Amino acid sequence: MKITVWSFMAILLTGCGMQSKNPFFVEWDTPFGTPPFNEIRNEHFMPAFKEAMNAHRNEVEDIINNPEEPTFKNTIEAIEKSGKLLDTVDRVFSCLNGADTSPELQAISEEVEPLLTKHSDDILLNPDLFTRVKTIYEQRESLNLNEEESTLLENIYKDFVRSGAGLNEDDKAALRAINEELSTLYVKFRKNHLDQTNAIALVIENESDLAGLPDSRIAASAETAKDRGMEGKWVITLQKPSFEPFLQYSEKRSLREKVFKGYINRGNNGGDYDNNAVVSRIAALRVKRGRLLGYETYADFVLERNMAKNPENVYSFLHDLWKPALERAKAEAVEMQAIIDREGGNFKLAGWDWWYYAEKLKKEKYALEDSMLRPYFKMENVRRGAFGVAEKLYGIKFIPRDDIQVYHPDVEVFEVQEADGSHLGVFYTDYFPRDGKRAGAWSSSLRSQSNIDGNYITPLAFNVGNFSKPTENEPALLSTDEVETLFHELGHALNSLFGDTVYYGSRRTPVDFVELPSQIMENWAMDPEVLPTYAVHYETGEPIPQELISRIKNASLFNQGFRSVEYLAASSLDMDWHSLTEPVEVDTADFEAKSLNGIGLMEEIAPRYQSTNFAHIFSSPGYASGYYSYIWAEVLDADAFQAFKEAGLFNRELADRFRKHLLSRGGTDMMAQYIKFRGAEPNVDALLVRRGLK
Repeated sequence: MKITVWSFMAILLTGCGMQSKNPFFVEWDTPFGTPPFNEIRNEHFMPAFKEAMNAHRNEVEDIINNPEEPTFKNTIEAIEKSGKLLDTVDRVFSCLNGADTSPELQAISEEVEPLLTKHSDDILLNPDLFTRVKTIYEQRESLNLNEEESTLLENIYKDFVRSGAGLNEDDKAALRAINEELSTLYVKFRKNHLDQTNAIALVIENESDLAGLPDSRIAASAETAKDRGMEGKWVITLQKPSFEPFLQYSEKRSLREKVFKGYINRGNNGGDYDNNAVVSRIAALRVKRGRLLGYETYADFVLERNMAKNPENVYSFLHDLWKPALERAKAEAVEMQAIIDREGGNFKLAGWDWWYYAEKLKKEKYALEDSMLRPYFKMENVRRGAFGVAEKLYGIKFIPRDDIQVYHPDVEVFEVQEADGSHLGVFYTDYFPRDGKRAGAWSSSLRSQSNIDGNYITPLAFNVGNFSKPTENEPALLSTDEVETLFHELGHALNSLFGDTVYYGSRRTPVDFVELPSQIMENWAMDPEVLPTYAVHYETGEPIPQELISRIKNASLFNQGFRSVEYLAASSLDMDWHSLTEPVEVDTADFEAKSLNGIGLMEEIAPRYQSTNFAHIFSSPGYASGYYSYIWAEVLDADAFQAFKEAGLFNRELADRFRKHLLSRGGTDMMAQYIKFRGAEPNVDALLVRRGLK
């Protein structure tokens, strides 16, 4: 039986007469059990969180008090089945707080994060529950578990151990205090980061200061000014679709400097939004946490479960890429300095010049610039192209749905079906920036796939971006980076949509594998065979000319030194923060300077993120000690895409193998899964060639 109803506790809670008007306490009579966003109000969240935690607590108590001997079903599977209402509430709240937040939601976050942390600790540090889990784990060899059951058992046991279940009571109390403080610091970092990004903007009053900007970017900045009550002026924000084109095209060097410094100094300006002390305290607490759990550094703790296994392997990997990347970036800088000198500019290339002269250099070497390509990348066409790739590879279909509720007018919804028309899942897209949305692009889900006791739950995946918005006169026209990002995030969504397991908990994969499903999709975005299928001029409907496709291909290695260096510098900074061995708070600016000087970062390039705005690693535990994973996974995706180039870009047999072994199952040993797909471990040469580093 295949059903999609998802609020497992709804009938019970309604029967008890609890919060009957709260949509989280009733069964959702919506298509595929999707969230009724039109009915959900901010005031519903705290009662829902509290009741969901209480329900979860009772479920755990039932497991602990079960008089029967611990078994996989009455303990491990029961743990996996517990907390579904809490999972529902938390996912909906997290979606809104990330993509469409408000002061009210941020206040709820500040209140609920410590409660959720305590709730998690109460479960994972419970000695009676751990005893049951440990008993089963020690019997695992004799239980005749299948591969998925063994993976789930391994994951849950390690969750307890790595959360401190084996510590004495004093150390457990210390760990609880650390966890609680970290949870409040993550909320503070996120709030400061968003508020600082929204607070800083360049307001242009003189039209002459717009020199060099394309008409479309001028129109977009005028609309931003109008939206902010400054009609007749132009506003450049620190959102990527605004600041990056300004750095690419503005002829006003002093204004480029202001925008560049505003961007890289987010969280580092003193005042209410400063993140220096927050970062330093998080790093120190993570050292304490790692030490309590028996690890020399926090990086050792994190990497134990990743493909890289330990910090030494990560540093070695980054070092092998750093030297050729830095050499290439320095060569790029020489070429740009030559343009400056030739034009009579009496200055040395600086960070705020790089985008501007890189754009000039690309036009000079390849007769190509971003403004020539945007007319062919209307958002709706790009999305159609990405869907088309997925459809050709996997035989799926994306069906627009206007009967599914959304949390913002920008959000669009699609039902995803298999080739035979059977329901696979639901996919939401939310692509345009707004003040209530955090920076960047990401993919997540409002519900994950599972199939416990034959109760088949289908996934609800969503993609969020901050792409160039439509204006009064033009649709949303994307940059090439935004095109690749749209394809990238769809890859994450496919990973969620293709789930085909009994237990969602068995699908958890190492952080340094997670980017493979997304990054491999980028390969199709600019492929000469794929581009003509979706890149059509938004006014004429003409496909992108072959001449432009050739120029894109010729320019594929352009600026790869810069892109590699800024990324690798941030990855190294992440590792250095989490390789600290003493739990002392350090001066953030001084630490960062020593880290970057230690690798010899050239002064013309800033790391992709600075410590005070490095949300990947300081807004949550998510990518801490794991930012390297993007390029680690790129080794996998470059090698995997090579298989498609050899067999055919849309070879269904190969795509089915990729889906079966790498997208639908997951697990802990993803190298073994990769070998099932490819037949051998990946070769790093494909990555080096792609980036022009070999």
